[in-house]
Amino acid sequence: MAETSALYKSDDVAGYPEVAHDVKARLFDEVKADLRFPDYLYGCYECGICVAACPSARFYDFSPRRIAQAIAREDVALVYQQMEEDIWECSQCFSCVRCPRGNNPGGLITIMREVAINNGLASAREALEGYSRIIYKIMSTGTQVSPDMLQPDAFPDWGPEVKDVSDNLALWRRALPPETLHTTSTGWDVAERTLIELYVIWLESGVLEMIREVDEGLHAILEEIMQDRLEEEGIEP
Repeated sequence: MAETSALYKSDDVAGYPEVAHDVKARLFDEVKADLRFPDYLYGCYECGICVAACPSARFYDFSPRRIAQAIAREDVALVYQQMEEDIWECSQCFSCVRCPRGNNPGGLITIMREVAINNGLASAREALEGYSRIIYKIMSTGTQVSPDMLQPDAFPDWGPEVKDVSDNLALWRRALPPETLHTTSTGWDVAERTLIELYVIWLESGVLEMIREVDEGLHAILEEIMQDRLEEEGIEP
């Protein structure tokens, strides 16, 4: 996979590398080969209902309809561009599933994101950079986000609310249960068995390998944490 990742490194001013057509076609084939694909795309009426329902379309130059149309037309170049740009603006709320044709643009975007991550696209690394701490916290404590983690520099796309939380942590601590607030290393108690099950799921589903493509340093830390705990349980990683 390291050789694959190297294909996408670029000094392009726009930040989106130019790659050969056969690379774009291979990525598109990976999207179509996903087992979920036939259930997510049936053809677009261009009615615009998905766009009208989409919260991301209100704030970005984003359209779930464009995603469905590009894939339906098998526009390989446009799909690649969307994988480097548009798919990361989706909030994954799946409001678009109200499509009268039965399309699921949000589901298509899920597949496209997974392909982008598995192939080490620059957009995937950039989009997921701020979430490394969240992934580490989930895998080390079983919990997700504590207010101490919500900093404007790490999550600029979360809007001004993140700065409000960051600026008023003392107030939040007085207002909410302390076990959910302290630091990135503490949170509410999670059963050890739950953590073990989480590790097995991430290992068997390939999530850990996806993380390797985005952040090798984080992958090495998680692999060490998981390996030690699994071996303690008598499970061979």
